Amino acid sequence: MSKLLFIAGGGALGSVLRYLVQGWVQTLSGGMFPLGTFVVNIFGCLVIGFLNKAFTETLLIRPEYRLALTVGVLGGFTTFSAFGWETFSLANEGQALRASVNALLSVGTGLAAVWLGYRLAEHWLGA
Repeated sequence: MSKLLFIAGGGALGSVLRYLVQGWVQTLSGGMFPLGTFVVNIFGCLVIGFLNKAFTETLLIRPEYRLALTVGVLGGFTTFSAFGWETFSLANEGQALRASVNALLSVGTGLAAVWLGYRLAEHWLGA
């Protein structure tokens, strides 16, 4: 149960950070491109790569703290970092085909799901 509380607390912090950073960058950029979301996603990928490497070789921390940071804070900040880490891990383990399939399926299916959800709402809600 304590693991879940650490993840929940980290997730709340990550969500607030995402809101603040995304909005700040978007305001600075003038809003012509979703640069705020892009920056959050790329920064999250940078941090999850750094932390996962550090936690496995240099920084030994309690498992619940690791979960609070990687699953909680970064999960609340951006799930794109988890996607990036999992895809990188597959490629780094010599599974380039699986990494490529994961990337293509995740992005392609994700976009298709957004389209489908939008169309369903349009149909059911008459929007």
